[in-house]
Amino acid sequence: MPESTLIQGGLIVTGDSKGTIYPGGYLRIEDNQIADLGKGKPKGKADKVIDAKGCVVIPGLITAHTHLYGILLRGASLNIEPPTDFAQILQRVWWPLDETMNLEDAHASALSASADMLRNGSTFFADTYSGPNSIEGVLDSVADGSNRVGMRSMLAFEMTERDSVEIGHRGLEENVRFSGCAKCGGLASLMMSIHASFTVTDELIQKAVEEAQRLDVPITIHTSEGLVDLYHNLERYGERTVERLARLGVLGPKTVLAHCVHVNSKELDLIAEHKSSVAHNPMSNMLNAVGTAPVPGMLERGIPVGLGNDGWIYDPFENMRCALTVHRLENRDPSIIGPDDIFKMATLDGARCYGLEDQIGSLEPGKLADIAVLDGTRVPTPLTPDSVIGHLINTFGGRDVAHVFVNGVQVVKDRELTLVSDEEVSKISRKASEKLWSRL
Repeated sequence: MPESTLIQGGLIVTGDSKGTIYPGGYLRIEDNQIADLGKGKPKGKADKVIDAKGCVVIPGLITAHTHLYGILLRGASLNIEPPTDFAQILQRVWWPLDETMNLEDAHASALSASADMLRNGSTFFADTYSGPNSIEGVLDSVADGSNRVGMRSMLAFEMTERDSVEIGHRGLEENVRFSGCAKCGGLASLMMSIHASFTVTDELIQKAVEEAQRLDVPITIHTSEGLVDLYHNLERYGERTVERLARLGVLGPKTVLAHCVHVNSKELDLIAEHKSSVAHNPMSNMLNAVGTAPVPGMLERGIPVGLGNDGWIYDPFENMRCALTVHRLENRDPSIIGPDDIFKMATLDGARCYGLEDQIGSLEPGKLADIAVLDGTRVPTPLTPDSVIGHLINTFGGRDVAHVFVNGVQVVKDRELTLVSDEEVSKISRKASEKLWSRL
């Protein structure tokens, strides 16, 4: 019989569509699912009991967009002319890194970044890998790394024709190949990924859309992150970015547009009309100085918005705080977005972006047991059903994550990984990054 786990005595924030919260609640895990939850004394016994008194129990947080290999660049001193705009950041930092990556780096970065996200309470990520010299088999390397620490993932090779048409099509073939592997078990699944519309032709975009539809998987693309994308489409096609994507059939309920910083009202209307979603990356947008996405306008139109880290800061609590504050600043309005909006982006709406809202993103019976338990003993003011969402955005951080479950398995216990040691993860990551830096 599979082991059952009971988490009891905590303040349970379900994150469901009704915003249900259970003070002094319990949650029972059977196999890989949430079997029951509620308030008061649980019925029956369990093989393992976790005393969550003084803790907050939340859905595992959703990272709607990331680049795992970004972790290998942390702290690196690059001998380059400092970039002055986003296009130069791509040309001087990320594209040289892409071209230097190999399968070992892909595995090491997936292992290290997944471990970092798990420790900080994120249980699912959507990752796009880009490496023109490490295409064939790379998604297996990434999946091996994330599966080893017990992280749920959705993976894709990021198609681009910036080097050649052939490389773009090899990227497409790698995604198609991995679709069969992703169905063989494990926590990794497939999506299609296009780098950005300014590095691909109409033909490749349409082929990617056709394959995504045939395989019935989501498709994602960087969309007007910087002005280079918008200007490219206006100059070459006489269309704004989202207009071109709509013409090519990219938009739809299974489409996740990453960033959407430089989009206007008409483009937002198109996104809403086609029921597409947006992966918002506020901290990365600030780091790259590209601007602020019009998220309040997206929410007004009912567009599902998830929160991503774009491969930079993997603590989702930091990203939530940034999302709360940057839009208030941008709009000079301290009421334009609230903690409830932000928490929904990091949970249920993040899952909705990828069609996973019936499986993850909230704590409800029958859903997969992806759960984070936060130590609330250091919270400076009362922790109640009325205050807890405010605390989740304003007080808690990744440092407060005590336990994490993914698919019913406890992958973090007392702040430490359970399936692989923190020391081993660090050793593998440092070895790979040292070699990578020397090649760079």
